[in-house]
This record gives sequence, structure tokens and C-alpha cells, in this order.
Amino acid sequence: MSNSISNSNLNKFYSNELIGFKKKHVNSAKSKLNNSNIFFNRHPMNWMADWSLPFLPLIDQALGSQIRDIDNNTFDDFCLGDTASMFGHSPSAVSNAIIRQSKKGFAYMLPSKQAVNAGINLTRVFGKYQWQIANTASDANRFAIRVVRAVTRKSKILVFNGCYHGAVDDTLVELKRNKTVNAQGLTGQVYDLSKGTLVAEFNNLKQVEMLFKKHSIAAVLTEPVLTNCCMVLPEKKFLEKLIKLTHKYKAFFILDETHTISSGYGGYGIQNNLKPDLIVIGKCIASGITTAVWGMNDRFSKLYQNYLKSKFDGRSGIGTTLSANPIQFAALNATLTKVITRLNYKKMEQGAKKLEMGLNKIIQKHELNWHVVRVGARVEFICSPGPLKNGSEALKAHKPKLERAVHLGLMNRGSLIAPFHNMMLISPVTYDKQINKLVKNFDDVLQQLI
Repeated sequence: MSNSISNSNLNKFYSNELIGFKKKHVNSAKSKLNNSNIFFNRHPMNWMADWSLPFLPLIDQALGSQIRDIDNNTFDDFCLGDTASMFGHSPSAVSNAIIRQSKKGFAYMLPSKQAVNAGINLTRVFGKYQWQIANTASDANRFAIRVVRAVTRKSKILVFNGCYHGAVDDTLVELKRNKTVNAQGLTGQVYDLSKGTLVAEFNNLKQVEMLFKKHSIAAVLTEPVLTNCCMVLPEKKFLEKLIKLTHKYKAFFILDETHTISSGYGGYGIQNNLKPDLIVIGKCIASGITTAVWGMNDRFSKLYQNYLKSKFDGRSGIGTTLSANPIQFAALNATLTKVITRLNYKKMEQGAKKLEMGLNKIIQKHELNWHVVRVGARVEFICSPGPLKNGSEALKAHKPKLERAVHLGLMNRGSLIAPFHNMMLISPVTYDKQINKLVKNFDDVLQQLI
């Protein structure tokens, strides 16, 4: 028999935690950010509203695996910029590289030796691709979609229900009654995204093949693990079979590793011997400096070159002026050589296993019908039984009201996890005592909720 959490306990706990939060963050509450119209809705970026807080704390400093705010509250950081700082805040090698480059210029629109080194380092870590630099993974995915449509002369791409590929219009879709529709909540969406995108359920090869038979599809774009809708792991050989199926219908396979770079050295694809046609990586690849990359294998690169020979002159829709700037290359090279190392991944894996075991132990202690999922250094507790098979199941497993209470309770106790679902990351500079404290705080929060 499993325990449940009543609404009355949940509401009482959350109300008490809100009072505690306000007492701890007096200076942030008084700040102009939270008491003026400097920024719309008091947030410099709209996603910051996803923190279920009465107001945002202002951060004074982030170093290693800790964050300190202007009220001198210190948090053990397991959110780590929602993956952007997965390897820790402000690694010294990266900071020093940026300082050195800052004396040589910020933007050239011409390459340097650092650019050459970055290409070599990207290939060494992630495999043999011909690389392009972007500012964000959203841009990188957008450009990858554009070039596969150009090469194949097909308009449609296929994504999975519950997927996340940044702010790319083509991927902001969902499955409703087996039909592709615009995702609920989109702002200012004036055209039907299903004209260019199809949605299938993750782990459902039969559904994918049915769509291939009915439609002319240019590419499949997927994360190897669904990471933004309560984490969903691929079933055995699903991805390998998916790649074969994609090639059977003369389409291309794009692997988005922006979150699953947590899997291990080289990302999920390298760790599991996958061979995508195109690859996208962002967020933490330059330790949080705005940078993303996308790469094409030799076969696709040749097809793309042939397309360019026949293309009309004019704007390609691919680029952005600040992409491939020297600050990016300085941060990228320092991260790839000094931060993204096998030793650091070993530390991260060990810490994540410890956290996974600790959370499972507490869930069992309180007899909750929850489960824990881990992909390398990325750990998530899910407030429903598992494992989950697809995005539809993940959506039903999401418990926003309960999760926001747990998040706030952990934050008030000094452990910060991501506001998106229940995601936690272990960096190479996360200490065991911080993991132990997070598990203890998790226990304390559940004790009060049940």
C-alpha cells in the first residue's frame, strides 16, 4: 500500500514555505526588479516566471556548485542554469580564456586559429562531423531542419510527442487524438504547424512507419531521451531501429544532444554507438557562454554541397551575425579541453548514482508510488509510477502543484533544483555532502507533506 499527499497538507506546507521564503529574501523583495516596470512582468526573460515564487531572488555570485543571492542565502545548485552550467559555474579555465580573448576583440566575422582548434576539439569529443557554429540550440535545430528540407526537397519533419528542441516553431506541436496540432499555450501562432511537422509517440516504431508511408518526410528530429516532459527513456534498440527506419524511407536522422550531453563523454550518441546524419549540441558546450553547434556527417555534407551549387544567390536564412565569434571559440575550446573530460564525467556519474540511490531510498521509506530516472549526470524524480513510455504518459505523470511545493521546500533548505519538472544535475565540482544534504532535505519535505 502506498501513501498519498492530501490537498490540505499540500496547501498548508506551501503556504508555510512561502512565508519562510519571504523572510529569507527581504532585499530581493525590495529590489527595483521586483518593484518596478523595468522588465515586463518583473522577469528579464519569460521562462524565469516558471520559478513558482512570489518574486525572484537576485543572484550575487555563482561559483562551482553554489549560488549566493543578495540576501546572502547560499544554495547548493543542482539546477545549474538548466544545463547551461552543467560542468559548474565559472570554471577557471574558461574564465581565463575569455579574459585573454577580451583583449583581442569580441566579433570579427572572420575566423581565427581558435576556430580551427574548436573544429578539431569538437570532432575529438563528439565524432566526425563537419561543424557549424550557432548562438543557441534553437538556432542550430532551426538550421538543421532548413538544410534537410533543402537537400531532400521534402517539406515535413517528424518529431515526438513531448519533445523539446528549443524555440523552434516546427517543433512546438503535440499529439491530440492521433493528430498533429499546435501545442497549447503558444503565443501569437497564426499558422498551422502540422503543414510542416508530424508527431508520433516516442518508442512507437509502428506509428513512425505509418507516418512515413503516408507522408513525404525529410527528417526525424529527436532527443535520444525525452527530457522536458518527465524524463522518458528509449526502449531497447528503439533508437537504432528508428535510424534504420528513417534511412529506409530516404530521410535523415537529426539527434539533439542539448540535454543528453549529460549521458557521458561525447553525449548519448557516442555512449550508445548511434550514428546520426546531423547532430545538435547547445547550452553547456561553452560552459554557459551563448554557443551551440550543429554538425553534418560526410554523406549529408556532400549532398548539401551539391544543393548549394544549384541554389539561387540570396539570403539562405542561416547564420546570425554574432555566430562563430572569437569569445565563443575561446570558451568552447577551454570547455572542450579542460572541462569536458573523461575524469569529470566519471565524477559526475558517481555523484548522480549516489543521488539516484538516495532519492529512491527516501521514496521507498515514505511508501510513495513514485520513481527516479537517471541519464548520466541528469537525475529526475517523478511523482508517478514508472517507467514512462512516451510523451502522453509523461504529461499525465506531471504534478505541477505538488512539484512546486517540493521545489520551494528544497530551496528554503538550501538545495536548488530546476523549476522545470524535477530535474537535478551533478557537476564535477558537486560535493558528496551537497548530495547528502539534498537527499536529507527531500526526506524532510516529504515527511511534512505526508
